[in-house]
Amino acid sequence: MRPTWLRFPATVNEKAARVVASGVVAQAVLFLAFRWSFLLITLAFGFLARVIAGPTFSALARVAVHVIAPRLGEPKTVAGSPKRFAQGIGLAVSSVALLGWFAGASTVAVVATAVLVFAASLEAGLGFCLGCWMYGHLVRLGLLPESSCVECSDVSLRRRPAPATTASSVANTVNAA
Repeated sequence: MRPTWLRFPATVNEKAARVVASGVVAQAVLFLAFRWSFLLITLAFGFLARVIAGPTFSALARVAVHVIAPRLGEPKTVAGSPKRFAQGIGLAVSSVALLGWFAGASTVAVVATAVLVFAASLEAGLGFCLGCWMYGHLVRLGLLPESSCVECSDVSLRRRPAPATTASSVANTVNAA
């Protein structure tokens, strides 16, 4: 069994996730504007860190979870599995951008980075997680087990008010990104 600090959280504060997405947009747009390769490195590492352990090793996620999101009001919890899947897609796309850049395929890097800007902008601005949407479709198609995210297989569950939370569940949610 993996230590708790190496596990992705079961629930995520959507407000923190949107802050992280805003940071991804900012880094990606800066890369597109100035072609600073270190930004592709930080993007890929950030996605890798979040896939492995949620906010534990990601500076962006830690700031989002512990500094910014608490100032945005009560946490809005969502399932963690789809967010981890979305971070995995971000890792794949940012890795393509990074490898493309260092292999001399700048067009590949720019297109992959533009894809990141598009997807992260949807999350940051509209609260629509493209990776989560894909995850839900994979559950509904039977390619992922329904038990991995009950909310994903029944969209109506997302519209219901969240049940009252205990102090410990709020603490766990606030620590998730």
